[in-house]
Amino acid sequence: MIAKLRGLLDSTAADSAVIDVNGVGYLVHASSKTLGALGPTGSPATLHIETQVREDAIQLFGFLAEDERDWFRLLLSVQGVGGRVALAILSVLSPAEVQHAIAAKDAASVARANGVGPKLAARIINELKDKAGTIATGPGIAAPISSPKGAVADTLSALANLGFRPVDASRAVAEAQAELGEGASVNELLRVALRKSAR
Repeated sequence: MIAKLRGLLDSTAADSAVIDVNGVGYLVHASSKTLGALGPTGSPATLHIETQVREDAIQLFGFLAEDERDWFRLLLSVQGVGGRVALAILSVLSPAEVQHAIAAKDAASVARANGVGPKLAARIINELKDKAGTIATGPGIAAPISSPKGAVADTLSALANLGFRPVDASRAVAEAQAELGEGASVNELLRVALRKSAR
């Protein structure tokens, strides 16, 4: 199995890239976020690879970071989610945003991806809510809020009333709580969450 490719970017398409490794071109499917970060044609490229072997094809899926690959694998564990749909989700949401969307039960954010309807988005949230914590958040990223209470719940409600999407509110409040500590008041959490969301 191919786990990593290091070579030169030969070309890109809407949902894939060709990586030239010592004269051999590997067709790698990737999210739009990964494709956008690859750089110009001819530049060095290193991708973490997930290899899928089927009776009729071998497909390579590429990721700049291991956490994106880990989320891809986790998304594939949901019935009805194939490689293309998982990449579509990772094209609209970063791994941290997927984690926050699941923790916040924000199916609407997941449903923004092409090919993901409300029913599939709800199934993804439901099936992954207990598994989402098994993937480490990246450095500097606050862990999502899974069961909000007290000041945290009130702050989330206030942000929702201000028009924040649940995934954005959850991320901002998680970051505010990480900065202020457990005993922060609603006003303190709201002030820091608004500052962080305005970055």
